[in-house]
Amino acid sequence: MKRLFRNAIAAAALMLTAPLALAQTPPNVLIVGQIAEPQSLDPHVATATNDFRILVNIYDGLVRFKSGTLQVEPALAESWTVANDGKTYTFKLRQGVKFHDGSDFDAEAVKFNFDRMLDENHPFYDTGPFPLSFNFAAVDQANVIDPQTVEFKLKEAFAPFLSNLAYPTGLIVSPAAVKQYGKDFGRHPSGTGPFKFVEWQSNQRVVVEGNRDYWNEAPALEAVVFRPITDSNTRVAEMMAGGIDVMVEVPPDNIATFQNDPNFAVSEQVGPHVWFSVLNTKEGPFKDKAVRQAANYAVNKKGLVDNVLQGTATVSAGPIAPAFDWVKSSVEPYPYDPEKAKQLLAEARIEDPSLTFYITEGGSGMLDPVTMGAAIQADLEAVGFKVKIETYEWNSFLSRVNSGLEGKADMAEMAWMTNDPDTLPYLALRTAAMPDKGGFNSGYYSNPELDTILEKARTSTDQAERAELYGQVQRIVHDDAPWLFVANWKQNAVTRANVQGFTLEPSFLLNLRQVSK
Repeated sequence: MKRLFRNAIAAAALMLTAPLALAQTPPNVLIVGQIAEPQSLDPHVATATNDFRILVNIYDGLVRFKSGTLQVEPALAESWTVANDGKTYTFKLRQGVKFHDGSDFDAEAVKFNFDRMLDENHPFYDTGPFPLSFNFAAVDQANVIDPQTVEFKLKEAFAPFLSNLAYPTGLIVSPAAVKQYGKDFGRHPSGTGPFKFVEWQSNQRVVVEGNRDYWNEAPALEAVVFRPITDSNTRVAEMMAGGIDVMVEVPPDNIATFQNDPNFAVSEQVGPHVWFSVLNTKEGPFKDKAVRQAANYAVNKKGLVDNVLQGTATVSAGPIAPAFDWVKSSVEPYPYDPEKAKQLLAEARIEDPSLTFYITEGGSGMLDPVTMGAAIQADLEAVGFKVKIETYEWNSFLSRVNSGLEGKADMAEMAWMTNDPDTLPYLALRTAAMPDKGGFNSGYYSNPELDTILEKARTSTDQAERAELYGQVQRIVHDDAPWLFVANWKQNAVTRANVQGFTLEPSFLLNLRQVSK
C-alpha cells in the first residue's frame, strides 16, 4: 500500500509540476482529467456528475446500472422482491462484504444510510444544501428484517425507485466512518467499492487505490488519480503531451484530432442529457410567458449545435431527453425565428429588456459554456434584449444558481444528466421544488397542472401510462418555456491507446473497475 501510495502521489505531482513535453504517467496508475474540483465525496451531499464519476468507484449501491444500459442489476443486494401494490421492496444482501474501514456491510448499515438522508432528527442527518435525497421522498421506512434482509416501505407506489437506487445518491456509505468524521465525512469517504480512498489535495488531485478484497473481482489498476483541470484547452494539451490517460468531455474542436491519431481512442455514448438556461419566472422580463417564448425563438439552437458543438448534440425540445425514446411526445424544438421573437416582445411591451445572464467557466455536461453563452447573448441582443454576462467558476456558479435567481439574475446556464424522465422535471420544475424547499427550481416556475401530472406519473406502475404522462409534461413545459431549451449532448471521452476496457455509460458515470493499462 505504501508503494502504491507513493506511485500515485508521484504521478500526480509530476502532472502538476513537470513541463508538458516531459509528462508521463506511471504503469498501472490511471490519471483522469476531470472538468472541475469535486464538491464532496459524500454521495448523499454531492449533486454534480463531476463528483459522481469519482464516487461510483469508491462506493456501491444496492443495485447498479447494467453496463451499456439504464437497466438495473444486482450489486450489494443479490436479489429483491416487490409487493403487488408496488409499496414494499425487500432486498436480500450479499454476505461477507466489508466497508473499506473494515466495518461490516449489513441491513443495519443500509437503514443507517437512508435514515441519514430522510430523517431530519437523525444524529448524522446530512444531505447538503441541495439534497438529491428528493429521489427517495417516497420512502416511509427502511426496516431491518434480519442482518441480510432490508425492507423499504413506500408511502405510495414509486416507479423510479429502483433506478434511483442505482443513481449515485443511493450509494451506501460506511456508518462507522460517518460517526467518526461527522460533517467531514465527505473528505474521508469509505464505501465498499472497487477503489479505496487515499487522499484529496484540494485543487490538485483525488487519489484512490485498488481494493484487493473487492467482492466483485478486484480492479486491474493499482490506483486512479482524478485531477481537476477546469480549462478545456489545458486538458487537451495535457492529453496530447501524455500528462493524463483519460480526458472526459472533449471540446468539439478537438474530437477529429484525437480520432485521427492512433495514439488515442475516442469514446462516444448517447445518454439522457439536457442543456438549457433557467429563466427567472418570478421577476424581471421572463415573468411574462410571451417573453420566455420570444427568447426561445430568438436563439439559433441549430447554429449552436452545428457550429459551436460541431454536431456532438441535437437541438432540445423540452425537459425530457430524447434518450427516453419510450416517452410519447411529438413536441418539436422552437424554430429559429427572430422576427417572431421581435413580435412577441413588442406585444409584451416590456419596459426594460435588460437581462443578467450567469454562465460558468466549465462543469459537468456544460458543453463549451463560455462560447455558448456568448452566442446566446448575441442572438438575444439581436431581437432587442440587453444582456450582461457574469461568469463564475463551477462550484461558485452552482452555489449561486441552486440557491435561486431572485434578486441576482434573469437566466443561468444549466445541464442535467438523469436516469429517468421523472428526475429533472420533478426536482427542477415542481412548485414544491423551489430553492427554499431544498429543490432545484431556481427560476421559481409554478404550474399546478404540471405538478399533478408529475405526481401521477411517478406513482404509476403502468409504463404505457407513464409514457403518455411524460409526453404531457414535455408539451406543457415546452409551451410555458420556463427554460431556454438548447441541446441534448452525446457524451465523449478520449483515452490513450494503452488504456484498455474503458467504456462510457448512458448514465454518464465513469466505472473504472474493468479498466487496465
